[in-house]
Amino acid sequence: MHRSLLVWSVLLSAAALAKPPAGGVFCAKYPTSPDCVGRQPACAYCHVAPPQRNVFGASLEAALAPGAPRPLSDADFAMALPAALMAVESRDADGDGVTNLLEIQRGTQPADAASKPVERACEGSENPQFSVCRYDLRYVYKKLLLDFCGASPSYAQVKRFLEWPTDDDRRAFLVTELDRCTRTDFWRGKNGQLWKVAHPKIRPVGSLKQGEDPGGIPLADYYDDYALFVWTQTEDRDAREVLTADYFVRRTANPTTYTKVANLPSQNVDLAHRAGNMTTAWALTYFVMFTALPRNAASQAYRAYLGLDIAKQEGLYSVPNEPQDYDAKGVQAPACAACHATLDPLSYPFRNYNGISSAMFANRYIPNRLELGFSTLAPRITQTPERGVIFGQPVNDLREWARVGADSDAFAIATTTDYWKLLIGHPPRPEENAEFVATWRRFKGEHQYRVQRLLHDLVKTEAYGAP
Repeated sequence: MHRSLLVWSVLLSAAALAKPPAGGVFCAKYPTSPDCVGRQPACAYCHVAPPQRNVFGASLEAALAPGAPRPLSDADFAMALPAALMAVESRDADGDGVTNLLEIQRGTQPADAASKPVERACEGSENPQFSVCRYDLRYVYKKLLLDFCGASPSYAQVKRFLEWPTDDDRRAFLVTELDRCTRTDFWRGKNGQLWKVAHPKIRPVGSLKQGEDPGGIPLADYYDDYALFVWTQTEDRDAREVLTADYFVRRTANPTTYTKVANLPSQNVDLAHRAGNMTTAWALTYFVMFTALPRNAASQAYRAYLGLDIAKQEGLYSVPNEPQDYDAKGVQAPACAACHATLDPLSYPFRNYNGISSAMFANRYIPNRLELGFSTLAPRITQTPERGVIFGQPVNDLREWARVGADSDAFAIATTTDYWKLLIGHPPRPEENAEFVATWRRFKGEHQYRVQRLLHDLVKTEAYGAP
């Protein structure tokens, strides 16, 4: 979390927030916690669902300004929370035998007995094939070909690999093999590995498919979205353009190739209002649909590309005087406001992107869309601004939203997590956190968001290469 954002979160007035700025205060006290490196804890760290507390939250509540009248103001809460956290550090809220402080430091959950630091002692030794529990180049070669090319090496290939005179020669060969495999259809072709990474972002529905492989109700062609995704994830291209691109990508088969183009007949949003895969015909059809205020489109983009699920109370950066509830959906109710103080400002920049409410104007940007098509929905609906907020930063429109999101730590973490899960088979574990953080930071900094370079980094990790 940027320090300026942290201070902003802590100092907002009580009237401005739907809930206290607990995540920011927590990270000010424990800046090196894995839950605070490039992110902040979700509400679920202390709550089952606000206001109901889990066992850690209940322990913390008892130590939080004892004797002070309730409810605490946000300012009083922010001032009292560090001392309360310190007071419960030596306790074991979930009874798993590990202190709250150690769980905070190691990135496990102090309210979940099934989540605790594990020292994975290696009991392996040399075996006929691999050096167990240590990075093993022969193991990496077999795994790399399977992961990136889709087939294990033959006996002859393994024999040739082992004939390289030094480990440095073998590492250099792995570099060329990874680059070779990522040019194959198994990696980048239709339904290949990259398409699998894209599935939860695009969320295809065959019955609504237009174009190639059409469904019964053809509304939009989501293969365009896969094409743009693959383009941004390959060669030496900037992965952030999946959110910021003002162009499209055409796919051809046998062998699969992708070509950058200015326009496609299947796409309707004009050049000035394009924001990568957030504004494709499919994204507007499926995530905006008939909605006046496209909260679903905003929450999907936030979850899919920035790794923050508002439904799980992740990535909450409450905005002063929000939610306004312009569409009269009742989101100012206490049970809703905690999330909507973040979600609604995230959604405002989508206000002029039309879904399928009109065939003539489907899937395009329409100035004054709410005034033209939704003016009778609610008394204040036309007051909905296009200006919004993401990560506490005001943005004028969706293209600015995309730029701030794409440049964030959240985007780098989410992208690295996608490929970590694909190649290693699970999200980063607490004992892998140091390697994971170093990897996403290089992806953002040294590698300038190039996925091909990220992949080379990932196959060098102990998490990937130790059998």
